[in-house]
Amino acid sequence: MKTIQVMMAAALSLALLGCGGEHGQGKDAAPALAPVKAALVTVVEVAEARPVEVQGVVMPEQESFISSRAMGPVVRVNAAAGDVVRKGQVLLEIQQELSHGQLAQAQGAKAQAEAALSLARRNHERFQKLYDKKSCSELELDMARMQFEQAQGAVKQAEGAVSSAGSVADESQVRAPFDAIVVERMVNLGDLCAPGRPLLRLQSRTGRRMQLTVREADAPYVKAGMSLPVTLDSRPDLGTLSGRVSEVVPAADMATHTFTVRVDLPKGEIMSGLSGKSTIPGAQQQVLLAPVSAFHQAGGLSLAALVDAEGKARSRAVTLGSRRGEMVEILSGLKAGDRLVNPLQSPIADGTPVQAN
Repeated sequence: MKTIQVMMAAALSLALLGCGGEHGQGKDAAPALAPVKAALVTVVEVAEARPVEVQGVVMPEQESFISSRAMGPVVRVNAAAGDVVRKGQVLLEIQQELSHGQLAQAQGAKAQAEAALSLARRNHERFQKLYDKKSCSELELDMARMQFEQAQGAVKQAEGAVSSAGSVADESQVRAPFDAIVVERMVNLGDLCAPGRPLLRLQSRTGRRMQLTVREADAPYVKAGMSLPVTLDSRPDLGTLSGRVSEVVPAADMATHTFTVRVDLPKGEIMSGLSGKSTIPGAQQQVLLAPVSAFHQAGGLSLAALVDAEGKARSRAVTLGSRRGEMVEILSGLKAGDRLVNPLQSPIADGTPVQAN
């Protein structure tokens, strides 16, 4: 028991000696921090449009679903999906008997109408001479004139029928309306074609545009003619493309309340249907900016050396946003008007006097 008491007394004595040593050291004054000379910059607040990312799909400049007014089975197919075709090239042929038969009927009706017109003209001339000699009544002359004018109308009607039947007969050969690539063929040899039935889908070989879907709140900030950056999800090799807004559809979708914006893309081999995105300007907002060089990265933190009203450095951990060239957005940790050491090569101890260059 006595041994334990002696050991506790010794430990207490050592603790008291240690405390006395610390108090003795605390009496010495802390060394003064040496001042540093540095350039200073001020955190500025600017108003800028909030960038908004929107999604889109690449669309062809021209796309057509080709059909024909001619009716009949397909007798020849000259195009398949993936084929490159020229304007006027025959893509497929429809049996011509029916359309050519309708054309022959229209031509026969026209010949009959012309014969009736010739007779009505001579008859009208006879009654006009008889009327001049007071040998027929005015009613008989009026009847002859009416028959003549009716015959003239019948000829014009027959001519229209011939023109219509001829144009339908010409559509027995389905031709490409512009230089294009065949995207899809909906009929095969022997299929029956009817007016209005899609036969092929064509897309222009050149000219691509990005069709963007924009929220109604952001649509007022997009104007025709403005330039927008465009990236394609599956084509990172193309980098950021510069597109030009060619059209802003003036009506919103009733279901999604979004607007369609079409952006012309630069020339190049870009397939339609690819997904992509663009950044459009949004509403104005206040943003804090400072030079990128005024921040030091250490351990995943962004540090700044703030110079207070007394001219002393104060370390601040800040949250940074996106870059604007040589400037960077400050999300938190500083306010407008704060003075920062620039460049900040390494952290500066708190309380260090800073002399501005």
